Order: sequence, then structure tokens, then C-alpha cells
Amino acid sequence: MHHTTLIVPGYHGSGESHWQSWLEAQIPEARRVRGIDWEFPLLARWSERVRDEIDESPNAVWLVAHSFGCLASVVAAADRPEKVAGALLVAPANPQRFTPLGAVTEQPQPAEKTIAPWLPDDYLGFASVVVGSSNDPWVPITIAQDWAERWGSKFVDLGAAGHINTDAGYGPWPFGLDLLYAMQAAHEDLPLGSIGDQASRRGRRGALARIRHQTRSSLHLKQEERP
Repeated sequence: MHHTTLIVPGYHGSGESHWQSWLEAQIPEARRVRGIDWEFPLLARWSERVRDEIDESPNAVWLVAHSFGCLASVVAAADRPEKVAGALLVAPANPQRFTPLGAVTEQPQPAEKTIAPWLPDDYLGFASVVVGSSNDPWVPITIAQDWAERWGSKFVDLGAAGHINTDAGYGPWPFGLDLLYAMQAAHEDLPLGSIGDQASRRGRRGALARIRHQTRSSLHLKQEERP
């Protein structure tokens, strides 16, 4: 089965020495999601761009996401489960550190003030692996494990691996590539859409539509709070 590997970096993007850049160079059909401002983690905008890339792909899509990119990817994929073959979600950031308007907080905030309630909280409908770390500064491992359980993802604990990025020493990362290849090999002959038999979610019922609504509501409340 032909497929496309879509690389989705996180907040601040992934530079030349990042494992995502290395992995992208290893896979001929891989490409990086376009049109995202890596310094402004607005979930509605990021998810829209990832979903557009999924729609534009003529083949099944494998998502390889890092940090905040994991959050955008699961929202986009929730609207297109029949086009996503699987996802490798590495070091997903804690959604309780991001607001609907793209602000980043030093400490987790109450869930209702963040994007956490607007993420999918049940089985994604396709193969997925969440890779976490015991000393990730962006998310406690228990939170990463909780989201993996909600999404029906296999959880891989790398131990003390920081945020699994360049600063933590993750440039070339053969183990990550092996994880992706193992998922692809295990699900190569599985027809898309057969897991849960879900179809595209469009209009007001879609995950992205709910995110957009929350973003607009948050912006309206912020404007009302101004003197």
C-alpha cells in the first residue's frame, strides 16, 4: 500500500539536527507540514494545516509528530480517521499549558482554561504509539500515559530522555524510525477505515470545528474583559 509520511514538529519547530529532520531525510515519501507559525501554538490553526495536508495526500498518511504537534495531529486525524494509517506521537506536550488563543504558560492551568477539553479523549480509530520520558519538562509521564490510554495508543517509556529533542541528544534516532517501520509492517495490509469503520467528520460535528468555536469564544471573552 502506498502511503505518505507527514512530519509535524512542535512548538518552535524542528531544526536541522532534530530527529524529525533526520527521519524525514530517511523516508523518500516523507514531507513536513507547511504553513504553520512554529512560534505561535494556536491549536485551531495548526490542526487545520495538518488536516489540509491529510486531505491533499493521494495516499494513506502516517503522522510523525512531536510535542505540541502531537496535539494538533490528533485533532486533525479525528476528522479524517479513514485517511490516517497510523501515528507516532513523540513527547506530546501537556495541553494544560496551552490556551485556546495560543498562549503558553509556565505551569499547567485548570483544564477548562486550556485546550485540554477540546482534544479527542477516546480511541483514535487507527494504530498509534505514544513515546514518553520520565523527566520531560513539558509533560509528566503520568499525563502522557493517561492521554495514550484515552487514545488507545501503545505507550513506550524511554526513561530519562528529556523532551526527546535536540537538547536531549535526539538527533539521528534509529529507534524512532524502527518504531514507525514496525507499525507500518503490522498494519500494511489493513484497509483504511476498517478500524472502527469511521468516516470523515465535517461541518459542526468535527473536532476542528469545536476547536474553532472554542477559539472564537475565548477571543470574545478576552475582548469583553478589556476595560
